[in-house]
Amino acid sequence: MLSFFRSYYPLLYAGLLGLMLLIRLPLLLHPFPLLIPELNWLLVGEQMSAGKLLYRDIWDNVSPLSAVTYWGLNAVFGRSTLVLHVAATAVSVFQIAYFNYLANARAFFTDRMFWPGLVYMLFLHLSFDCLTLSPVLLSTTFLLLALGTLVKQMDRRGATDEVFEVGFYIGIAALFYLPSAVFVLWAALSLLLYTGATFRQYSLSLFGFLFPVAVVALFYYLNDSLADINRNLLASVFRVRQYSLSNYRSLIASLLIPLGLGVLGFLSLFNTTGRYVNFQQRVQQIMVIWFGMAVLTIVLMPFLAPMAFLSFVPPMAYFTVFYFENMRKQWLAELGFTAAFAIMLLLFYQGAMGLLPGVELGRLSQLQVRPSPLPNEIQNQRVLIIGEELSAYRTNRLATPYLNWDLAKYDLNNLDNYEAVINVFDHFKNDPPDYIIDRENVIQKLFQRAPALAKRYEKTAIPDVYKRK
Repeated sequence: MLSFFRSYYPLLYAGLLGLMLLIRLPLLLHPFPLLIPELNWLLVGEQMSAGKLLYRDIWDNVSPLSAVTYWGLNAVFGRSTLVLHVAATAVSVFQIAYFNYLANARAFFTDRMFWPGLVYMLFLHLSFDCLTLSPVLLSTTFLLLALGTLVKQMDRRGATDEVFEVGFYIGIAALFYLPSAVFVLWAALSLLLYTGATFRQYSLSLFGFLFPVAVVALFYYLNDSLADINRNLLASVFRVRQYSLSNYRSLIASLLIPLGLGVLGFLSLFNTTGRYVNFQQRVQQIMVIWFGMAVLTIVLMPFLAPMAFLSFVPPMAYFTVFYFENMRKQWLAELGFTAAFAIMLLLFYQGAMGLLPGVELGRLSQLQVRPSPLPNEIQNQRVLIIGEELSAYRTNRLATPYLNWDLAKYDLNNLDNYEAVINVFDHFKNDPPDYIIDRENVIQKLFQRAPALAKRYEKTAIPDVYKRK
């Protein structure tokens, strides 16, 4: 496979695209499980389509531009996981093509070839959850665009005012996935160490980063919701951790080969002194800084799953190309890549389709939506789930703003506070749920604090489920 993509012919873009579609084709015939984050994003898009304002009327910590994307998809296609997968494939195609174009147009490597795109395409298949339109995938697109503008500056005698674009792209990336904001440090260090940027140009880059952020802040200020965005987005990055959704064994298995090859590729550079020109060495160094910034995002992730590590793909793919490029025996490189390709796809299909019965590795069971506790005949009703499990929303709609349980705790776990009780009562009055599923045992306390609500609901035969009278 490496020998086929060693050449640099534009028609090989079609080969890359065909190979990616061939990998994903079995999942079109055998759809993979619905994931809790996917259902969460679909609910956000659905609520925004109904005229609700994110953070004020929808308590969730998804970043604003990602929410707008889900809103747009819902407005056109309705609640559809297939649309998320198709849109993710389109974004992936752009990233693969752009990364391959950038690597060749800017001479990242000694030869022009399609290996960068090939390796990038493979690493986008860390796990089956990477095939959905996650905020991290959307954010990484703009980080790649920032990389393209940054290396353009490094290829000149001095930086230009185009550094504004670097900051702007990172600002957009942060609005798709807030932890990506740490990459502004990557841009600052890269400009400081590898370009002749002036103070004015640093200021331009910082202004470019702050400009889209300021626009969003202004929008919420005009809607009197700055406190809501601060609580549900900014502060939640440091406090909200849905670690019950994390699957550490599957995560380690998914990252083992890409990280291993990336590290081996980085170490191989120490045996190639003098082979790469100064510009290529500077690119190598800024990709090391990229990897360091990606590591910093781990502590800001709401949960740990392979999809959250897609920002690691560009540096891992970049250094993996060096590993195979610096192998002296071509047949050994071909054998090594084929083995890595086969093992990664085996884990990928095992997770998506359960090829090995009884083996949970790669299945991401904690991320999957479980069967609904409500009877099958209860559909298209307004439901409130008090807890992390969102399964009842699969065939029903969200009532009240309390989508994210970790954020809903501000009110529902604080019922000794008079203001919290008033907030809950108002939300129930404005958007009353037909069914309440209480997984955290708070509803009885709520009914004690607000007897008017208790009169409107009755307990059903299903444990922890209450029905509106």
